[in-house]
This record gives sequence, C-alpha cells and structure tokens, in this order.
Amino acid sequence: HTVTTTSSSFTANLSASSSTLAYDKEFLRTLPGLLMVTEIVLGLLVWTLIAGTEYFLYPAFGWVMFVAVFYWVLTIFFLIIYMTMTYTRIPQVPWTAVGLCFNGSAFILYLIAAIVDASSVTKELDSHNYNSWAASSFFAFVVTSCYAGNTYFSFISWRSRTLQ
Repeated sequence: HTVTTTSSSFTANLSASSSTLAYDKEFLRTLPGLLMVTEIVLGLLVWTLIAGTEYFLYPAFGWVMFVAVFYWVLTIFFLIIYMTMTYTRIPQVPWTAVGLCFNGSAFILYLIAAIVDASSVTKELDSHNYNSWAASSFFAFVVTSCYAGNTYFSFISWRSRTLQ
C-alpha cells in the first residue's frame, strides 16, 4: 500500500513568488516618493477634516470626499507597487503611461475638488464646521500641487521611455 503526497501549484507559486519580493527603500528618498507620502498624509487630512462634519448635507463636500478618498486609496496602492517593485514583475503593463494617467487625472480632479471645496466654505452655511472645511480646502490645494509635481515627473519618465 503506497501513499503519495503532492503539493499544489498554488503553494509552490506562492513560496517562489514571496521569496523574490523586492523592497526599494530608496524610492522614499526620491522627490516622487516624497511627494507620494505627502499626498497620502495630507490627502488623509483632507478627507478626515470633512468626514468629521455633516458633509452629507451638502453635495459639494460629497464630491470632495469622493475625490479625496478615491485618490488616497489609489496613491497607497501605487506606493506599495513602487516600494515592492511590482512594476518590474509585470512588464506587460506600460507603467510610465499608467503613472502619467493616474497623476494627471488626480491633479485635474483634485484641482476641481479643491476649488469646489474652497467655494463652498462660508460662515453662513454652517459656522460649526467652518474651520474644518476651511482647513480641508487649504490642504486640498497643497495635495493638488503635489499631484501636479508627480504629473510632471511622470511626464518626464513617460517622455524618456517613448523616445527610446
């Protein structure tokens, strides 16, 4: 009587892939890496300052919340991709074009959200939430400028890649 054991291909692939996981600690020392961390920290401030108010009563602040949370989550996702160097393991994806589209769309939509946020802040609207909304507006413009910087760096990277 013979007993044969086999391992699944999933566990074999998992152990093989986890042993080759890279970590780029130098990325956070680059200007795009620093801008991403700033986008994450200040983007968190934007949406938490609004989330602590009765923003759901005002549709404009709902839009700002959507943009802030959406790009906050995606920026964390891209930071993980860059820190773990996942982009080197998936060469089928045009990462320079993806980065340019991501940062460009984040810049445009954050700029619109920051303008909507700033134009919606009035003492008459709700004086109780005025300070939180005003602070979120300021930080939204700072995050917008960070995405503008990363859009520039993404464009330079994309441009040098397409010229090769």
